[in-house]
Amino acid sequence: GECSPKCRNLFVLETVCVAWFSFEFLLRSLQAESKCAFLRTPLNIIDILAILPFYVSLLVGLAARPGVGGNKLLERAGLVLRLLRALRVLYVMRLARHSLGLRSLGLTVRRCAREFGLLLLFLCVAMALFAPLVHLAERELGARRDFSSVPASYWWAVISMTTVGYGDMVPRSLPGQVVALSSILSGILLMAFPVTSIFHTFSRSYSELKEQQQRTASPEPALREDSTRSASATATEDDGSQSPDGAGSAGASSEGPWARAGPT
Repeated sequence: GECSPKCRNLFVLETVCVAWFSFEFLLRSLQAESKCAFLRTPLNIIDILAILPFYVSLLVGLAARPGVGGNKLLERAGLVLRLLRALRVLYVMRLARHSLGLRSLGLTVRRCAREFGLLLLFLCVAMALFAPLVHLAERELGARRDFSSVPASYWWAVISMTTVGYGDMVPRSLPGQVVALSSILSGILLMAFPVTSIFHTFSRSYSELKEQQQRTASPEPALREDSTRSASATATEDDGSQSPDGAGSAGASSEGPWARAGPT
């Protein structure tokens, strides 16, 4: 029940990090024009979910000290603390703010919601087809105990069609192996159809975000090019406006001696 020096050092490190994250979030919220739009942003929601568990766990830990409440309060506080500690994994999601690949992945998931739904539908239909078949082939024909029920066969169908293959449930009979071969080939084909569209969407999203990042990272060269173009255009206009006067003055200077020589 006592905190070791290593645990105390980790707590101090986490406190410093959370304080920095909180200060950053507070500054960005104060700078935002619309507070409601700021709080509805997915990345800001992730920041809130990553920061709040630390403060809530501190308050719950202080409220659940021995002598303050009973054993029931301690049990509830322990459960809440375990859940909140699990939510601290969301710290990793803050990398999406600084990682182009993670932002591209999130944009792809948002744009390909229909494709992901089709992928899930294909897997569910194939799983509902091959799970009873392998159960029938192994339980009735092969007399194996691995496939005890149809719901247990659903797990085998999922890991087979996704080509994971844990090996915890393996068909031994010839009919079961034929069903397994059919499920593996079907899974490869069914997953290949939506994945192609998802891949193209990911590459397009990555290109768009990369171009946007390059535009926001280098605004000064564009301004310099515009100023250079405007300066060159102004110089061209000035040369064009001075050329007739220059020609007239040159003509007057060339005619000057003849004009002087005429009266003499």
